[in-house]
Amino acid sequence: MATRYLPLALKHSPTPRIEHFAILAGLDAAIRGMLISTMPLVVYDALGDAQTTSVVFFISGIVALVWGLMVPWATRRVPRRWAYTGGVCLYLVGNTLGAIGTTWSVPLALMCNAMATVTIFVCLNAYVLDYVDRGNLGRSQSVQMAYAATAWTLGPMSGVWLYHQWAPAPFLVAGAFALVLLVSFWVLRLGNGKQIARAKGPAVNPLGYLGRFFSQPRLIAGWMFAVMRSCGWWVYVVYLPIFCIEAGLGDKVGGIALSITNALLFAAPALNRLGRRMSVRRSVRAAFGVCGALFCLAGLLAFLPWATVALVMTASVFLVMLDVVGGLPFLMSVKPSERTEMSAVYSSFRDVSGILTPGAAWLVLWVAPLPGIFIAAGVGLIASWAVAGRLHPRLGIQRPSRGGG
Repeated sequence: MATRYLPLALKHSPTPRIEHFAILAGLDAAIRGMLISTMPLVVYDALGDAQTTSVVFFISGIVALVWGLMVPWATRRVPRRWAYTGGVCLYLVGNTLGAIGTTWSVPLALMCNAMATVTIFVCLNAYVLDYVDRGNLGRSQSVQMAYAATAWTLGPMSGVWLYHQWAPAPFLVAGAFALVLLVSFWVLRLGNGKQIARAKGPAVNPLGYLGRFFSQPRLIAGWMFAVMRSCGWWVYVVYLPIFCIEAGLGDKVGGIALSITNALLFAAPALNRLGRRMSVRRSVRAAFGVCGALFCLAGLLAFLPWATVALVMTASVFLVMLDVVGGLPFLMSVKPSERTEMSAVYSSFRDVSGILTPGAAWLVLWVAPLPGIFIAAGVGLIASWAVAGRLHPRLGIQRPSRGGG
């Protein structure tokens, strides 16, 4: 039999395990990690300046946001397994356009890859909420990050290196990983999750569930934390490499810095345990506060380029901490009956940050040089520190079993 020769972790289990979701997250990270430092350079090279690059990322964010909010509506008409498959196919289209590398195909590649990312994110989170109980969500998040650590560590540096060897190369490698992701998904046979694929009543208005989201303050706060965390990553991934180029440090420093930072993902399980021991509130506040202060200091010391790079890299350590624990306030508050819809709302954090960050950067660049973007990001992160003070003090702390002896 064909499955006889598959790795044990890829063999079918009647109930999907945390490791199965981590495999899919790791392969998705291999695609995104290969392109995360390459795409800003590709778009910058194709369009010629930081402000136009910001506009393209801004438009891409709007497209991905609208697309992501439509995914729950689509999964009521199309089985979730086919929606996930469609997301992977968008990766294949996007990487083909990126390999072509013209001034018209590069922005389209950015949009296709953004739509692919949000589709896969919504579907994968819905699967996780179907099969992983509330008490294990933190472990699921940290295991996914540990599986993705190699891709996020090697991908950014490798992508930039391949781009300088032959421009289409990173897109071809990312496309190959997309094919592996597609095969792995079908081998794991996750199906359509626990929810019935065909709704008994008429399909819900794609935006109708937003009212339920806005009526739950805990969900709003958790989503805002995810948005600001993602804004920090946007500044690190997109604007630090551009800063390095304009400061005369070269175009490889950004990719190398991101690869070094992402090596911390190997410590994600340990960071999760630390965060749960401290409580989610304390760990989230500490990470936002220190990260915001470091971003502001990096902008103020921009006349010392290497100091700015070092400070932003140090700030990214706390962004990794937020990746581990920052999503828990939202995920721990989701009702079982709203898994797919709220997964779509949560996934919008990436697209909203993809609109907010380049939009704010475009405005900042009208009145200040590029380091002003670091200061703006720092102010936003410090604002999140203030909001995080309203989280419940015991959120995420393991409670003793009521039936324990």
